[in-house]
Amino acid sequence: MPTDTLMILVVIVIAVAASLLGWFAIETGTTTLQRYRATFTERAKFQAEEFFLFIDPRKLFAANMALMLIGSLVIWLISNSWILALICLVSLLMAPRLIYQWMRKRRLQKFEEQLPDALMMLSGGMRAGVGLSSAIQQLVQETQPPISQEFSLLQREQRLGVTLEQSLANLGRRVPTATTALVVSAMRISSEAGGSLAETLERTAQTIRSSLQMEGKIRALTAQGKMQAWVVGLLPILLMLILNNMEPEAMGMLWHTPIGWATLCAIAFFECMGVYVIRKIIAIDV
Repeated sequence: MPTDTLMILVVIVIAVAASLLGWFAIETGTTTLQRYRATFTERAKFQAEEFFLFIDPRKLFAANMALMLIGSLVIWLISNSWILALICLVSLLMAPRLIYQWMRKRRLQKFEEQLPDALMMLSGGMRAGVGLSSAIQQLVQETQPPISQEFSLLQREQRLGVTLEQSLANLGRRVPTATTALVVSAMRISSEAGGSLAETLERTAQTIRSSLQMEGKIRALTAQGKMQAWVVGLLPILLMLILNNMEPEAMGMLWHTPIGWATLCAIAFFECMGVYVIRKIIAIDV
């Protein structure tokens, strides 16, 4: 077989293989993107409704994708390093979930802080002679979110025919905290046993307030440990940035060689483990 013919066949085989590989990559990427979009929109819709925010999840998905692409491109143009651009892309990919967890934690914490005063308001209204529904309506009108939103939803469920026991169970699922479980159990037991609901709510409020005061003291005492975790986590990153400006040639091996990439992975692993261990040590349950 002539050499020219053989070269043409090799080129054709390589072109066909490259085409098939490209088609496979595009097909796989499209399928993965569609699955991610479906999962993201479904999760975003549920999470937004949990915060009583009625936003089109498709717009959130488009904003997230645009932010990922623009942020990664900006980092690549500034640093001229695809490693940093990839890290930025992964960080922005995980950002919505982390932001949701942070916002949900803050919302549950604020709900717990509002709960003792809300229970005292319900107890005072029932001692004044009004019913539980009227007391809840007054609570919804005079309090701020999130507790007004949750009790408003509880009141709407009762108006639609849902029993008090089922409404309280739904409240416990929406706000899965120990204090909410205590309130739900106390109200259900009081309604079933026929005791004084106003007195039960007042005692529950005092118990929750004492528990919150203890948690506040623990947070104040462990604040130094939390600050140490942040210092331990950010100090090596700050030192790398300073050394990169002082000795760019020496630090270039860290950014542009396989050994440097392995070193960065090891540093990131030990950084995360250090912060995780410190936060576990200072995490005290009341």
